[in-house]
Amino acid sequence: MTVFKVGDSVEVLDDLISGRVIKVRPTEITIETDEGFFLDFEPAELVIVESGEIRVSNFEVSQMKSQKEQPKRKRSASVKPKKRNAPKMEVDLHINQLTKNTKGLSNFDMLNIQMDAARRQLEFAIGKRIQKVIFIHGVGEGVLREELYSLFRRYDNLKYYDADYSQYGLGATEVYIFQNG
Repeated sequence: MTVFKVGDSVEVLDDLISGRVIKVRPTEITIETDEGFFLDFEPAELVIVESGEIRVSNFEVSQMKSQKEQPKRKRSASVKPKKRNAPKMEVDLHINQLTKNTKGLSNFDMLNIQMDAARRQLEFAIGKRIQKVIFIHGVGEGVLREELYSLFRRYDNLKYYDADYSQYGLGATEVYIFQNG
């Protein structure tokens, strides 16, 4: 293990930062970078540099290699083929899809029509055990989107997030409904 002293020239292992040691503590080394910033690092993140050369022992090299070579565990749970290919339901909440004529309707009236349709379709999906529903709300000023989020928060058995950007752009939200049993 390298012993650092105040005044040592050091470089950061996984970054393009170099400087001089200003303060040494058992678990933390403070350096002043060549650009004049003061940064704290763990001793294992630094190496001593002498006249442009990095001084590292073979033991430290083998330790770093073993750390780097440790396989990272994948955290994603495997998705069963049945769930992966489960059909998703799309609900287009654009007002022109919900009513033939918007003449005489205020923004408030249109929002209520859209929210009623969203609530009905969500309840339908829950009743029919449909796991994924895409609500297409458009971009606009974000009022409908926020109202939808407020609706979704009332349910314990679902999570919601932006739908696939490449397919829907910014104007859609995907809802995943957890099925009990």
